[in-house]
Amino acid sequence: MLLTSPAFENGGKIPSEYTCDGQNINPELNISGLGSQAKCLVLIMDDPDVPEFVRKDKMYVHWVVFNIPPNTTRIPKNSQPHGTPGMNTGNLLNYYGPCPPDREHRYYFKLYAVDKMLDLPRGATKPDVEKAMEGHILSKAELMGRYERTARK
Repeated sequence: MLLTSPAFENGGKIPSEYTCDGQNINPELNISGLGSQAKCLVLIMDDPDVPEFVRKDKMYVHWVVFNIPPNTTRIPKNSQPHGTPGMNTGNLLNYYGPCPPDREHRYYFKLYAVDKMLDLPRGATKPDVEKAMEGHILSKAELMGRYERTARK
């Protein structure tokens, strides 16, 4: 399984359009190479570079969507994929773009193919989703982008 974006290459810079300094919309994501066994897809975007003075766990979850139909091959720019929205760190049910407070951060878009639908309510958190997926992940794809703010708003 492969997760790509026409907006940036794996390891590349995320354009400001997709951040808190721009339009704060999600970039287009493309999914390929998914096997036929998956019952759903799970998308998690997080930032593991958060300074401890901001969050003790040093993690900011930007986007959680689960029970995405397994025939999904594209998540268009500025859209919410079909599926169940989970809660991000900002207590939102939708995408929240990169907004690092201090330096360049890495942002991981993680896509999981799962062999069952997740029995979780709308607004489930990343830990809830990860626990529900445990032992049911068929494959995983990851796309990492970097962002550093040049101007503070």
